[in-house]
Amino acid sequence: MQFIDQAEVQVQAGNGGDGLVAFRREKYVPAGGPSGGNGGRGGSVIFRAVENLQTLLDFRYNHLFKADDGQRGGPNNRTGAAGHDRIIDVPCGTMIYDAETGELLGDLVEPNQTFCVAKGGKGGLGNQHFLSNRNRAPERALPGLPGEARFLRMELKLLAEVGIIGLPNAGKSTLIAALSAARPKIADYPFTTLVPNLGVVRKPTGDGTVFADIPGLIEGAHMGTGLGHDFLRHVERTRLLLHLIDVTSPDPIADYHTIQQELHAYGRGLTDRPQLLALSKLDAMSQETEAIDDLAAQLHALSHVPVFQISAVARIGLEPLLNQIWQSLDELQAEELEAETLNNSLEPLDLNAIAPAPLNI
Repeated sequence: MQFIDQAEVQVQAGNGGDGLVAFRREKYVPAGGPSGGNGGRGGSVIFRAVENLQTLLDFRYNHLFKADDGQRGGPNNRTGAAGHDRIIDVPCGTMIYDAETGELLGDLVEPNQTFCVAKGGKGGLGNQHFLSNRNRAPERALPGLPGEARFLRMELKLLAEVGIIGLPNAGKSTLIAALSAARPKIADYPFTTLVPNLGVVRKPTGDGTVFADIPGLIEGAHMGTGLGHDFLRHVERTRLLLHLIDVTSPDPIADYHTIQQELHAYGRGLTDRPQLLALSKLDAMSQETEAIDDLAAQLHALSHVPVFQISAVARIGLEPLLNQIWQSLDELQAEELEAETLNNSLEPLDLNAIAPAPLNI
């Protein structure tokens, strides 16, 4: 499946139905009177977040989405049928912008969350609405109002608890394949991975946690070099970053600084995101244990975060790494719950209840 994380579309809500001019013509009702019904409302265009989509591929070739118009009002004061809403499924994590102004309109994160991007027009009033003592036979009805039309820009930021970052060929795809059922393309040349890969890793409790392999980060990624500029946005959604460093690299310390500088240059709080470090491809350096320990100590001194030594191929060190990931995620969740509880417990100050201090004259 082709990965598309940006798209532009045009949406058109339905127009409201026109009101009707009609009069009653019934036996035993000599006075008659106006009986034109109101027009039905136009259908709206609604975006809905769903879990079974992970790309905006559906919007690559389909750029126009229209809802149904409302029906005209009927005789005997019958209101016209409302137009059907157009419900469009998008992946969780889709941000919706006004393409002309750049304004963020909605951010669909939770499954089944909906957002109305274009509201249908109201139906016009029939002539029965204009009946009055002065006008017993109104011949006036109003047309339906047009539905909203918009040009939208959609941007997908994948939702994942853990984002795996690192230079090309650091072992990110191999790790996510070892931990989950994901089967990304793996080869020994840079930029093998061209799109983010998602994998669900099971906790000991049985719950699933989404890991994302973020590809293409190299020096200058924040300015568009390589593929990193296209995929750095997906790091924004992650709660915890796992930074892989290739232990066989000529200069692992320089590799660490390269990625950290790119996160800092991109901004948007990425450098404040909790991180773990892991030296990967340990199986290729089995005879240099002391050198690897020294490297891990240097990285710990630089980053002040736990540094793990792993081999995804030989499945070495994966269990301690996962245990630390679960612990870190639990701590983050506890901090978020505590902050939310604190915010809910703070009541706004009632200034009217504060009596003014007496003036000493």
